[in-house]
Amino acid sequence: MASLEVLGLHDWLNKQCHEMGISRPTEIQTHCVPKILEGRDCIGCAKTGSGKTAAFALPILQKLSEDPFGIFALVITPTRELAFQIADQFRALGKTINLKDTVVIGGMDMVEQGRALCDKPHVVIATPGRLAGLINSGSSFSLKKIKFLVLDEADRLLEKSFEKDLEIIFENIAKKRQTLLFSATLTDTINQLMSVANNNPFCYEVKSDTATVEELDQRYLLIPSQVKDCYLVHLLQTFIENKSVIIFTHTCRSSQVLSYLLRKVEIKCATLHSLMPQRERLSSLARFKSGVVKILVATDVASRGLDIPQVELVLNYNVPASPKDYIHRVGRTARAGRGGMALTLLTQYDIERLKAIEKHINVEMTEFETSESDALKLLKIVTVMKREVEIRLNDSNFGEKRKVNKRKHAILNSISVNAKVKPKKRKT
Repeated sequence: MASLEVLGLHDWLNKQCHEMGISRPTEIQTHCVPKILEGRDCIGCAKTGSGKTAAFALPILQKLSEDPFGIFALVITPTRELAFQIADQFRALGKTINLKDTVVIGGMDMVEQGRALCDKPHVVIATPGRLAGLINSGSSFSLKKIKFLVLDEADRLLEKSFEKDLEIIFENIAKKRQTLLFSATLTDTINQLMSVANNNPFCYEVKSDTATVEELDQRYLLIPSQVKDCYLVHLLQTFIENKSVIIFTHTCRSSQVLSYLLRKVEIKCATLHSLMPQRERLSSLARFKSGVVKILVATDVASRGLDIPQVELVLNYNVPASPKDYIHRVGRTARAGRGGMALTLLTQYDIERLKAIEKHINVEMTEFETSESDALKLLKIVTVMKREVEIRLNDSNFGEKRKVNKRKHAILNSISVNAKVKPKKRKT
């Protein structure tokens, strides 16, 4: 395996990498870093945990050290938690050059973020919605001179939900720039990505027979849908004691219900979903990362890019809607050569979905065996407790704020559309 010297980095960056325990470059870094340093746009695809963040952070920091000014690089990412993680890596690698960075995400003070951008940090890490909002607000910062635009988890960012925000951002950034796009799953959006990167992009994909890492033990547990919750509690109480676990659910409500239910049966856990205040989201993630709680119940906001090395099990409470979502979820474990397990709770309605995932990742999962009689002993108490939790959630008007915000946005959009439509002149 090659040493860091083959990347063409300055001595201070090599030294910083060694201090962080990075002694050899990964495959994606070996191929992409030199090309980025040459000035090429880059599209990189590699499995989760393969060092993609450093693959774009290292060349950006080197170019910044040669010509430091204003807002030098803009990194756009789909989730708030991932934005903070990327910022941490930039700070660690750029400590020697006194790097200034700013994280711009929803759920935080918008005026304060506007002021921070006006102070011209070297690197801005942002989620699309908040950055587009700040641009529209008329804040006096400028992105017209950036040298680098990075789309991390690029395939997710190019989905319909981010389209309008990205249009606003692209209209207000430097046209002459290097564009870097990275993700674990790019193949289905490669043509769209090529149109974003316009400077003869260098494309590199780390080839593999499987879309998941070899160290990952992938299993399923086939159970009737009506007893899923008692099996989950049984698994956590019996087989997964003292293991670090992320439980993925498909909705914010499901995540909240499960976390309340687990606490009722005296299983400590943290929760992470998009309806939580940002301070609580950060607190939950910090408690889980530090090991204060061993279980994190989360929606797919935790599935993209988060690096939590100690995760031993990813438990899919539902079968993900697409193989791509499955790949990102199970990528939270078995990272950087460590082992790990992914266990999917499979009901009679999900078999075709699981087959599609197996075909896509080219892996046949094995069945996880557990005691049916022991699990069903919990059925009555878990069912009663879940009903209590559902009532509690309904009484708290869970999700009402999101509904109000959606109505506000719909009204504002209709006003904006009507303002643009000029009334026709009457014929006299």
